Amino acid sequence: GFSSYFGNESGSLLIYSIIYFAIVTVVSLYPNKILDTVGYFLSPIKIIALVILGVAAVMIPASNPPAAIDNYITSPVTEGIVNGYLTMDTLGALVFGIVIVKAITSRGVTDKKLITKYAVNAGIISGIGLTLVYLSLFKLGLGSHDIAPNAANGAIILHAYVQHAFGDMGAYFLSGMIFIACMVTAIGLTCACAEYFSSLTKIPYKIFVFILVGFSLVISNLGLTKLIAVSVPVLSAIYPPAISVIMLSFCASFFKKPSHVIAPVTLVAFIFGIFDGIKVAGFELPVLLQNLPLSEQNLAWFIPSMIVLLITAVIDRIRN
Repeated sequence: GFSSYFGNESGSLLIYSIIYFAIVTVVSLYPNKILDTVGYFLSPIKIIALVILGVAAVMIPASNPPAAIDNYITSPVTEGIVNGYLTMDTLGALVFGIVIVKAITSRGVTDKKLITKYAVNAGIISGIGLTLVYLSLFKLGLGSHDIAPNAANGAIILHAYVQHAFGDMGAYFLSGMIFIACMVTAIGLTCACAEYFSSLTKIPYKIFVFILVGFSLVISNLGLTKLIAVSVPVLSAIYPPAISVIMLSFCASFFKKPSHVIAPVTLVAFIFGIFDGIKVAGFELPVLLQNLPLSEQNLAWFIPSMIVLLITAVIDRIRN
């Protein structure tokens, strides 16, 4: 968003990221204030901006959708699933649960049933919100081929679209929206991860805030296109076990020993996810692994995980 004004030089990105993460640090150092800071100030602005963008995507299409290409012709569903890894929503949800529970308990709620009820309500609201956001982005992306042909990443498409829909003011709008939207995420993740690792170790919470922010500051200066290229193999490896854990958690009540089913399935999903990650990274796999079912779609983990699920579920049922 800001690159159209300050350029794409590494120096500009470094200055921007220092200012950005300085704000993230200040807010994250005082987690008891996070609900007031994020909930009352940043989140409403973000939601209003997303509503404006979503309505514009529907009401002001840039052009007609072009014909599908590449894997979107042969295997659109699996291609969409694998590309969905890049949203990181599943991984984010696993740690944002800590933020949500902390926000609820900070308001004096101590009953576990009420905490669960409010957390589920928050999950439903965020699920509906994300669905509307992605439907809007689908619509925006479908009609943006003519104004952003061969774009290297989604940020370029977004910038081209807001320029088309809102003129020069669109760049200001996009800059503010992305800044605030990512700020909310960065604060939430920093607080959640710092609190989690602090609870596992003797290292103070605030030290972890500085460690996480420092690491993120360095990584962010790779630039979005390079960051996506690095992320895809990693996400291909760690998304399958995350999906397995979440899906099997809904079935935990059906098992006598849930961990005896969930753990093996998650492990197998992770092992075969690593194979998918290696393949996505451009390395050659042995012929046997290349010929696994759904390997071409980078979903080689799915069938082995289902087989292990069936075996462990049967053993769980028949064992004394």
